[in-house]
Amino acid sequence: MLARQALTHRSWVNENPGAGIGDNERLEFLGDAVLDLAVSERLMARFPDAPEGTLSRLRAALVDEENLSSIARAIDLGSLLFLGKGEAASGGRSKSSLLADAFEAVMAAVYLQGGLRAVFRVVDRLFGESFARAEAGEVDRDYKTRLQEEAQRRLLGPPVYRVVEERGPDHEKTFVVEVKVGDAVFRAEGRSKKAAEQLGAREALRSL
Repeated sequence: MLARQALTHRSWVNENPGAGIGDNERLEFLGDAVLDLAVSERLMARFPDAPEGTLSRLRAALVDEENLSSIARAIDLGSLLFLGKGEAASGGRSKSSLLADAFEAVMAAVYLQGGLRAVFRVVDRLFGESFARAEAGEVDRDYKTRLQEEAQRRLLGPPVYRVVEERGPDHEKTFVVEVKVGDAVFRAEGRSKKAAEQLGAREALRSL
């Protein structure tokens, strides 16, 4: 039952009120904390001399929406999700925010059914590439700082960020941000303004 709940989106529950299955939002809340703990422990073991600030930045990069959704896609988690018809029709199975949330919920189910030992086994199996990139210094997600440095180097002036749209209910809001660099404009969306700005900066960097 826990596994099924971890894969069940609110939209499916709303369309099937008598099914007796809850959505995965509470499990997502727990899974977020479980992942933070497991990834923190593994990072401390891999970087025994790293200061707290460095470890915090690495953890933030490894458990952010982009990385979690990437792992979820690698295991085809989207195909297992129970979504409402509208959510499925709008491409919900490939949405980064939805995949990241579902992955956190699954990790909560793993913890509740198998304890931390089971969580560590899953993290070691699925985050191997992520840890390798961390050790190689390739997980810096601060795209805004990098974009500002690149814009200054090219004499384009500082990037300008602007929220142009907010979609969805308060508990599941999506922000669309516009990033202007010189004469070029880029758009991105995320579950928070900060996440959307970072993704917009990433798109601008790729273009530049």
